[in-house]
Amino acid sequence: MSGQHGDTEVREPDEGDERPIDEQLDDDERRRRAAALAEIVTFGNPALKSRASAIDSFGPELEREGERMIALMHDAMGVGLAASQIGVLRRMLVFQAGPDATPRAIVNPELEWLSAEAEVLEEGCLSLPRIAVDVERSLHARVRARDLQGEPLTLEASGLEARVLQHEIDHLDGVLMIDRTKRSQRRAALRALREGTAYSPDLEPEPDAEPQPDPEPA
Repeated sequence: MSGQHGDTEVREPDEGDERPIDEQLDDDERRRRAAALAEIVTFGNPALKSRASAIDSFGPELEREGERMIALMHDAMGVGLAASQIGVLRRMLVFQAGPDATPRAIVNPELEWLSAEAEVLEEGCLSLPRIAVDVERSLHARVRARDLQGEPLTLEASGLEARVLQHEIDHLDGVLMIDRTKRSQRRAALRALREGTAYSPDLEPEPDAEPQPDPEPA
């Protein structure tokens, strides 16, 4: 995501600074971010619409891949990253829902439970650059997964963490945030992706004002 809630959302260095994110970075941060984004596949790549396969082999190689994904997520200024987003169709994701949270890598995640209580928030995605759409997500989620050593774990997540996990697990199932928004925003986002322009709900034109009746003659 980018400056919005959701996946791979982009984490703003200074939430009070309304400048584009690249203008808030120093030269080294900008260079590292560009290098990380170059490794992330973008809209149109078939990996983004494919279901990832379960992982059944654990060990040092998988741990190194998890560390690499966390580093990419940090350099790209995201709060989540699924293996599908780097063209690897295996069920692994990394996330860090907030600057004070510990970054984690989890394997074979499955949504075990979602709350009926939900919220619509604006999401962005590192694989859909310059696009943001409104997405409804459950406020609370329980995720069953394994760690990088293959040990089972259960995550009880709320708020941003729950949203990020839902967004990233969608990636592993070949589902994008634009598949979960309302039709008008999906059409506008697809048009912007084809044209290489930006889109967010804030850019939508105001609806036409209600027609006013002719004034009564004096």
